[in-house]
Amino acid sequence: MRSFRWPPPPDGGPRTWGPGPGAPRTGRPALPEPETELVATPHGVRLERLVTGTGDPVTVFAHGLGNGIATTRPFGSGVTGRKIFFQFRGHGRSDSPPGPWNYLDLARDLRAIADLGGAARAFGASLGAGALCRLLAESPERFEKLVFFLPAVLDSPRGEVARARLTDLLDAVAEGDASALADVVSLELPPAVRNSPAGWAYLRQRLDQLLRDGLAPGLASLPDQAPLRTADALAGVTAPALVIGCAGDDLHPVTVAEQLAAALPQATLHVYDRPGVLWSERADLRDRISTFLNG
Repeated sequence: MRSFRWPPPPDGGPRTWGPGPGAPRTGRPALPEPETELVATPHGVRLERLVTGTGDPVTVFAHGLGNGIATTRPFGSGVTGRKIFFQFRGHGRSDSPPGPWNYLDLARDLRAIADLGGAARAFGASLGAGALCRLLAESPERFEKLVFFLPAVLDSPRGEVARARLTDLLDAVAEGDASALADVVSLELPPAVRNSPAGWAYLRQRLDQLLRDGLAPGLASLPDQAPLRTADALAGVTAPALVIGCAGDDLHPVTVAEQLAAALPQATLHVYDRPGVLWSERADLRDRISTFLNG
C-alpha cells in the first residue's frame, strides 16, 4: 500500500510520496525512555518502575496492552506532584510469571505499585483502566481521584477486532519480524501521520522497545476476559472520576466509556469526536487531565 512502507527512508521520510517539503519533525506522543528500576512486590512479581516529580499528591499511571512507561508518560506531563509509571507483568523488564493471567493479577500489580509509592490518585489507559476497575471493585475507597482514558472493556470481553490485533502483535514480536510488527503498530497512528516524520519516529521507538523487551505469551488470554462481572461492582466508588472516550475507536468503543461513567457515582464523561487524540488533541487532552487531577 502507498500510505505505509517499512523499512523507513534513512532520514525519516517525507510526509507524503512524491516531491514536496517534509513536515516538522516533532509531535510524537511517546517520550524518550529514561533509566528505570525493578521493584519487588508483596505478591512476588518484580515490576519495572519510573518515578518522576516531587512532593504530594502522588499519582500512579497504568498503561495499555502492549504499551508501557514511554507511551504513558505524556499523560502526566502537566500533572503536579510525584508521578509513578510502571510496566504490568509481561511488559518491558517486568517479570512474566507463568500464565494465563487475569484482571485480578493486573489489579495486584497496580495495587502493589500504588501502595509502595503512596499513590492517592490513579490514571488507567485501556488495559490499565480495566485493571483499575478491578482494583476498585475490591477496594472502592483506595484512591482520591481517578482518570480512565479509552477504557476498552468493563463487564464483557473485547471484540474480534481487538483479539485479532493482539494476536498479530504477539506473533510479530515472538517472531522478531520488524516489518510485520511495524504493520501492526502503524495502526495505532491516525492515517494522516503514518508516513510522516513524526509517525516514523513513533514507530521506531515502539519497535525498538517491543523487539528489545518482547511481550509475554500470558497476555494472549486477556482479550477473552473482562475485569468485572457487572458494572454494579463500582457503585461504592465515591472518588471523583474523569472518563475519556473517543468516537470511532474500534479497540476502545465509546459505549464502554459511557457505561463506565454511568457506573461510577462521581464521574464526568468527555468524548472526543475522533480517535488518535494524542496526535490531534494533545494539548486539550493534557490540559483536561492535569486540570482535573491538579484541581
